[in-house]
Amino acid sequence: MSQKKIYHLDTSKWEIERLVFLLAGIFIVIFSLLGFFVHPHYHYGALFVGGMLIFFSLTGYCPLAILLAKKINKF
Repeated sequence: MSQKKIYHLDTSKWEIERLVFLLAGIFIVIFSLLGFFVHPHYHYGALFVGGMLIFFSLTGYCPLAILLAKKINKF
């Protein structure tokens, strides 16, 4: 019987794409919590981040990745 293979990302180092997903997840959680506990308009922030993730997956262009690449290359 053969084992099913699942996708597993190498987590030995932090690549730009991994940082983008980490920061996007943090922003979505923060905006969602602010939307529930402070004011509902904060949900628009989570909607924006989700939209940018969709835009990134369709076009390959991500402003956050560009900013992170500039910061990482300075060190």
